Amino acid sequence: MTTTTTIRGLRRNDLTHGIVQVSLDLKTLDDALRMAAIAVEAGADWLEVGTPLVMAEGTRAVRTLRAEFPDHPLIADLKIMDGGYGEARMFAEAGADAVVVMGRAHDATIQRVCEAGEEFGVLVMGDDMGASDRVGEARRLEDLGVGMVIHHIGHDHRNMHRELGLSPLTDLDRIVAATTVPVQAVGGLSIDQAVGCPSVGAGVVVFGAPLAIDDETSFTIPEGDLPHVLADAIARVHATEVAA
Repeated sequence: MTTTTTIRGLRRNDLTHGIVQVSLDLKTLDDALRMAAIAVEAGADWLEVGTPLVMAEGTRAVRTLRAEFPDHPLIADLKIMDGGYGEARMFAEAGADAVVVMGRAHDATIQRVCEAGEEFGVLVMGDDMGASDRVGEARRLEDLGVGMVIHHIGHDHRNMHRELGLSPLTDLDRIVAATTVPVQAVGGLSIDQAVGCPSVGAGVVVFGAPLAIDDETSFTIPEGDLPHVLADAIARVHATEVAA
């Protein structure tokens, strides 16, 4: 799949091999631009304006990244909970190709985000974080109109209950089976686990915070051989077929 195609109408069967979304979980535009350049050089397909960057820089981050990387889809991880139409429109007009709405939001909010998505040509991703019935939540999100389901075990949840070994892989196959839209799995996955997601049917692989931050308070790029590590991981995802 090329980076220049629109992603709003992306269907699951469009994904024959895995594609990679690199999340810029950073708090300054300088770091985000540096990380984005590394990701693009390594072969990333999509760039995510991570929640820390959205909170720190808002639509300015999207506009700046759009100008610098005009051919790469930009995902704005807004975690929308209310005011769905207005927030989705704001970031669509800034140049985002996709926005994220939370499944915990009211049906009306999800529907309004989807209305904005249709009007302004952006993909709506529905995040199931915090749902008690994740399979049911995935179905609900698709029924309400989202174009992709994010199966997400949150950072705080995982770390508060380390003894449980929480992982999005636990329910991933059931969520893929219960939906027809593309699915991505997020939350505490190792590189090897993330690379394996397309073989379960979740063809959009996210590499995020573990590659981009030292800890949850610094949000700065760690030292190390990040370009090599990321390029190797992306190549492996691109070589992995997406299960039907």
